[in-house]
Amino acid sequence: MAASQEALYRELGEVDLALSWSEAQLPERERTKHVHRLHPYLGKFVPQLVEALLDRYVTPGGRVLDPFAGSGTTLVQSLESGYDAVGVDIAAFNCLLMRVKTRPYNLDQLRRDLLWAHDQAAEFAPTGRVPCEASPYVREWFAPAAVEELLHFRSLVEQVGAADVLRVVLARAARSARRTTHFDLDFPRSPQVAPYWCYKHKRTCTPVASARRFLLRYTLDTLDRVESFAAARSSGRAAEVVHGDASELDVRGSCDAVITSPPYPGLIDYHGQHRYAYELLSLDERRDRELGSPTRGTGRAAIAAYVDGVADVLRHARAALTPGSPVCIVVNDRRGLYSDVLRRAGLRLEDRLERHVNRRTGRRSGEYFESILIAV
Repeated sequence: MAASQEALYRELGEVDLALSWSEAQLPERERTKHVHRLHPYLGKFVPQLVEALLDRYVTPGGRVLDPFAGSGTTLVQSLESGYDAVGVDIAAFNCLLMRVKTRPYNLDQLRRDLLWAHDQAAEFAPTGRVPCEASPYVREWFAPAAVEELLHFRSLVEQVGAADVLRVVLARAARSARRTTHFDLDFPRSPQVAPYWCYKHKRTCTPVASARRFLLRYTLDTLDRVESFAAARSSGRAAEVVHGDASELDVRGSCDAVITSPPYPGLIDYHGQHRYAYELLSLDERRDRELGSPTRGTGRAAIAAYVDGVADVLRHARAALTPGSPVCIVVNDRRGLYSDVLRRAGLRLEDRLERHVNRRTGRRSGEYFESILIAV
């Protein structure tokens, strides 16, 4: 019989237990509090890890940089913990999501905008005719009624002040409304158009035919999460979101720390996981500049390009730091690449922490370990 998590944690000698949480210690509702679950995103670290690193290594009230900002976990937690933040990412959808999570709102106006959109979506009745502006991807991956409902909701975006918030609601609903099996929402390979045996629900399920219920549910959930974060964030703190290549962009003003988790080579297609959003929102796609993209594989040349790319980004980030500021890098360095990365970036390793990580389910079969590199 496998050991319990509690017994496992007692046996872990080299692991920093203050940075390793069991499912009981850190349940999913805490890992995904307020805007951290505004939209699904693969590969993000838990906000409590950022909180702990801020407390250990960053001057109170300082400014934090994340050059691989992803879904904005570092930015959001910095704002909650009393820091300013800057996030850079090459993916347009990531930057949209970060802006929506971190922007300060007039909550009364936001509530009016979202409740109006909710009412409009509730009253809309599909005609059975797919609009001609629907792209081939949209026609293939969504049922006809869902296409109409999503495109109708998209037409509401520019009619409100909270346009970006509605864009994120639309993307989240589109993810749930795709013609795919319930157990393959992350990277479905082909549309599912017929009933199927569902391994998740242990019964026969049918593909989604309508987006309405997701649009209505996520509009209200988004409002609740944004309002919850508005109450949790520190006053007077701000986040800047920069869309572009972090190895080229200049960050305005100095920073007091870097807290980041670079993409792992060959593991996650960060543009591909949000393909529906790029299609529906006509976002600027820069897939060819994504570091570690699975499309490049994990051969020798791909790994060398990955090391060069991450080192360039960290070297550029280092130039934005005040002298002696820490660079905290969260990474699963199974290939042992980061000694070379740090050397090329001109950084010196000060400490290396190991933490035990639980998957979302908390099952031991999903456990893994990752390193936190502290460099200057």
